[in-house]
Amino acid sequence: MGVGTPARRAAEAKARRELPWLLYQPYKWLIFLPLLILSTCFFVGLGAVFVFLFDDRVANRTTGVWWSRFNSFITPMRVTVTGRENIGKGQSYIVASNHQSSYDIFVLFGWLGIDLKWVIKTELKRYPVFGYAVEKGGNIVIDRSNPKEAYRSLEKARQKATGGTSIIMLPEGTRSRTGELGEFKKGAFVLARDLGLPILPVTITGTREILPPKTLDLFPGRATMKIHAPVDIDEYDDESLDRLSRDVRDIIQRGLTEQ
Repeated sequence: MGVGTPARRAAEAKARRELPWLLYQPYKWLIFLPLLILSTCFFVGLGAVFVFLFDDRVANRTTGVWWSRFNSFITPMRVTVTGRENIGKGQSYIVASNHQSSYDIFVLFGWLGIDLKWVIKTELKRYPVFGYAVEKGGNIVIDRSNPKEAYRSLEKARQKATGGTSIIMLPEGTRSRTGELGEFKKGAFVLARDLGLPILPVTITGTREILPPKTLDLFPGRATMKIHAPVDIDEYDDESLDRLSRDVRDIIQRGLTEQ
C-alpha cells in the first residue's frame, strides 16, 4: 500500500530532486522542447500519408505509437505495463482511465497496444497541428451545444468501434490537480450502453510527477499502467449507470492505492 496522499508523495519527490531539476532545465528548453515540436509536426505529417495510403487505423498503430514512444524516450520516461492479458483480441472497448497529466496521452497511445479513437471537444480542433491530427486520425469530435451534431458523432463512434478499435474517455473530465481521483462524469458510461461495449478500466500512475497539471515542470521519471479486467455492461441497465460509474471508479482507485 502507498504511504501518504499522491499530493504528499509528489511534494516529497520534488524535494528530493532539487539539484537534478536545476541541471535538467537546459536540456528541457534547448533539446526536449524543440524535438517535441519537430517530432509532432513530422509524425502528424507522416500519419496523414499513412491515412492516404492505408487508413486511420494503420496510422494510429504506427505513427501515433512512434510519436508517443519517441517523446517518452527523450523525456526520458520509462513505462511499465501490467494486465495486458485482460485485452481480448479483436474486442472493442470503451477505455476509461484516470487523468493526472498530459503525459497520460503518451502512455495510453504508446503502450496500451490497441487502436484508439479519442472523444474530443469541437473547440480543440482549432489548434493548428492538433486539430489536423484529430481529424486525420478518425477521432470523434463532439459539439455538445448542437444535439443533431452530437447524434452524428454518436453514429460515427458506432461505426468506428468495431474490430478491436476502441474509444477512450477520461471520466474525470480534466487532469487531477491533487493526484486524487476525481468524480466521474457519466458520458463514458452512457456511450458504453449506447454502443453495447464493455468498459476497460485503466489506472495510470507516475505521470503527475513527470509533468504536473497546468505546469511546465517537466522531469524524467517512471510511469506505470495497470489494465484491469473488462466490466460487462450487460449487468447494468439504464437506471443503474450511477452504480456502473461507481464500480469502474472503484476499480481504477484500487489501482492507485495498490502502488
